[in-house]
Amino acid sequence: MQKVRIDLVSDVACPWCAIGYRRLEQALETLDGEIDVELFWQPFELNPDMPPEGEPILEHLCRKYGKDAASMAQSQREIMAVAEELGLNFRGAQERRANNTFAAHRVLAWAATQNLETPLQLALFDAYFGEAKNPSDPEVLREKAIEVGLDGDVAEAIARSDQYADEVRAAEQHFIEAGVSAVPGFILDGRYLIPGAQPADVLVDALRQVAEENANR
Repeated sequence: MQKVRIDLVSDVACPWCAIGYRRLEQALETLDGEIDVELFWQPFELNPDMPPEGEPILEHLCRKYGKDAASMAQSQREIMAVAEELGLNFRGAQERRANNTFAAHRVLAWAATQNLETPLQLALFDAYFGEAKNPSDPEVLREKAIEVGLDGDVAEAIARSDQYADEVRAAEQHFIEAGVSAVPGFILDGRYLIPGAQPADVLVDALRQVAEENANR
């Protein structure tokens, strides 16, 4: 069985990243027993300059994209509908605030050393979009770490420190230089970048192509 590495460049504050991961899960269900995928989450910050208190999401998005509140609210409802069709909890999406996610990425980097990064990623998606919680709040990170079997005290301590800052900054810069300017971005075997939350069948075809190339190398 061919192996394919996927670097999934993502931010826990990105709705399309949650959707993109669910579509990847669907693709992997199709490819079960055919391709062995190694998944590595990589950090990206949608709002690197956001102050700690954040900003109401609609206000932030209207300013960012130059759209009126009604249009942006409709766009958000459409995203919520897509997410809910995939079984994702986006009930708090309209109430969330735009937050900086650097602390979340640092705790996620630690979770990766415990082989629990994916469960924590999913728990933070749920916290942000489902519960409208700040994913970089040390207490939220403690709570979600405990939920997935991690040490909550360690998670909170990392969030309140600068631990893993160098690792996260280096990874962010690496993938920006690799051409990732928006998320999600799926990088297959370090060679191909698939931008956006593509449908599952697109991911299936791409993974099969890379696996076939690997088999013929």
